[in-house]
Amino acid sequence: MEKALRRWFPLFVLPTLCAFIIGFIIPFAEGIYLSFCEFTTVSDAKFIGLANYISALKDWSFWRSFLLTSAFAIVSTLVTNVLALIIALALTGKIKGTNIFRTIFFLPNLIGGIVLGYIWQILINCVLYKIGQPLLALNSQAGFIGLIILTSWQHIGYMMIIYIAGLQNIPDAVLEAAKIDGASKWETLIHVKLPMLMPSITICLFLSITNAFKLFDQNLSLTAGEPGHLTELLAMNIYSTFYSHSGLQWMGIGQAKAVIFFVIVVAIALVQLKATHSKEVQQ
Repeated sequence: MEKALRRWFPLFVLPTLCAFIIGFIIPFAEGIYLSFCEFTTVSDAKFIGLANYISALKDWSFWRSFLLTSAFAIVSTLVTNVLALIIALALTGKIKGTNIFRTIFFLPNLIGGIVLGYIWQILINCVLYKIGQPLLALNSQAGFIGLIILTSWQHIGYMMIIYIAGLQNIPDAVLEAAKIDGASKWETLIHVKLPMLMPSITICLFLSITNAFKLFDQNLSLTAGEPGHLTELLAMNIYSTFYSHSGLQWMGIGQAKAVIFFVIVVAIALVQLKATHSKEVQQ
């Protein structure tokens, strides 16, 4: 049986491998090449060396978007994970209707980002209008806060599920031992639950940070970068570079920004994974 599985294993892997190569590896490699080119289409690409990267790094709007995205990632990651953990702790307690509450909190994650963006745009603009404040198109501070609210509301349920799984995986014997030793609920949380939740925290922080840096559809539908590109996150800045400028050079600059963006996200994700993974404890 084992020999048969080894024999036919490549045949079953081949379709997925081909799809991965065609859908990801080839476009990714071609994208890196195009970042060194001036082009309007793939067929007329002209190699120009590092000129696109120099232009991208000199673009002040790119760095403004990077700083805004970094601030957004920090705040949204903290808000999402703290609230998700609090909800997970509540729903693993002895309360009725936990399955219903889990479903309710998870539902926003199933709605598309574009749809959520337009829904929250209407809601936030209504609130701003009622309190006499400028609408989102003229209010960068409200736009930033709106993006945090929208993203947190969408992702809290997903992170909650991961935290619930981690909490349920903590051995009852460990919790009982802490209780017998006289540890309070707060001490049990800080010194027992959180250290044993580190694998879940690692996953949730990774997903939250990468999702925050990659955010595009919610940004497009909620604020579209307005006013004056002041709420334009990195992914949308790259999109604007591609489609909001005229001239051959802008396609290549946009592609160079995309490669820089990829490197930044990978570097931050690796640092976060290493930092949190080192704090994980064996159960």
